[in-house]
Amino acid sequence: MSGRVLVLLYHLTEDEAGIETAYHQVSAELAGVPGLLGNELLRSVHDSRAFLVLSTWRDRAAFDAWEQGSSHKASTAPLRPFRDTENPRALGVYRQIAEHGDKG
Repeated sequence: MSGRVLVLLYHLTEDEAGIETAYHQVSAELAGVPGLLGNELLRSVHDSRAFLVLSTWRDRAAFDAWEQGSSHKASTAPLRPFRDTENPRALGVYRQIAEHGDKG
């Protein structure tokens, strides 16, 4: 069983260029953060205003250490204006318990 953790941040905006710019800015800030395996910006095929930032972490301890660190809020600030305030759970943290398929 893998200890990987997936973090989902829900965003809602009509400003595609703005959220893409903010995503790339935050991603550059997070480069090299211990335990962060990668992240991606996803856009809903059902609602063009709905975006999701999905980040993959080595384990819960690595995510918690970063989230509780002093640079967390400043490094993610560019994405904050796009947060989906209509969603009572704009953040989801999931632990991987199983997987199938080709990773390539």
